[in-house]
Amino acid sequence: MQKIVALDFETANERRDSACAVGLAWIEGGAVVRRESRLIRPPELRFSPGNIRVHGILPADVRTQPLFPEVMAAFLPDLADGLVLAHNAGFDMGVLRASLQAHGLRPPAFSYLCTLQIARRVFPAEEGCGLGKVAARLGIRFAHHDAGEDAYACAEIALAAMRQTGAPDLFGLSRALRLPITTVPEGPDRAPPPRASSGSPPDRVRTARLLTFAVKGRRGDRYSVTLEDRATGPHLRCTCMAGRYGTRCRHVAALLDGDITDLLSGNHDDVERLRLRMVAAEPGAGA
Repeated sequence: MQKIVALDFETANERRDSACAVGLAWIEGGAVVRRESRLIRPPELRFSPGNIRVHGILPADVRTQPLFPEVMAAFLPDLADGLVLAHNAGFDMGVLRASLQAHGLRPPAFSYLCTLQIARRVFPAEEGCGLGKVAARLGIRFAHHDAGEDAYACAEIALAAMRQTGAPDLFGLSRALRLPITTVPEGPDRAPPPRASSGSPPDRVRTARLLTFAVKGRRGDRYSVTLEDRATGPHLRCTCMAGRYGTRCRHVAALLDGDITDLLSGNHDDVERLRLRMVAAEPGAGA
């Protein structure tokens, strides 16, 4: 029996190969029978504030998580051999293929149906057919923008459309709606080499230029965090009150965790450069 799997990704930034979470929901016998959710470490820990506002995932949450190939290894056979459902499927299928290619892996062929397109035909409304809006109209309770929850809602929308139209299965629903199942071919014979990961060895990081960050305090004040080279090693100095008294403040701790929520200066790439410089300075780093 062909597997039916609903799929949802969350990404760290604007790049399609920056998946930081995946959710899956399996359909069998007209019901969701299995759900999975995993965090993923993207190739680089650059999180855009807008993405963080959507899903709430921070760099610190995924720093020690496995990379995309390891996370997806157990799920790819079902996705490649089955029918994939996704809400706004072009996005999720793009993330899947781009992430495989980013790690030097050849994407297999995938067949998919978009539940956004299904909803527009079966559950149209002036307010639109975004995942949260359709789920609300159908009484599907879920936590929006959690990848596992979104995959579950996607699957339930497909099942509701089957019930509404009387289709015996999703293939029958596809025919009834005249919405063909899309198949994307397998990837190129030669996948591009993996992009350099933010986990690259510290000795490959250029350390010449000064790193300075503008950050926002709890009350909206603007502070400056600067990396200084001292005789005892690199030191982060913050202009907030705690920093002036030599205390390691929350602004410094956040930057070292890769949390850019309060970063005002926009130099997101420098946050990961900072972490690697501090790692390189740790005792035994060059051993």
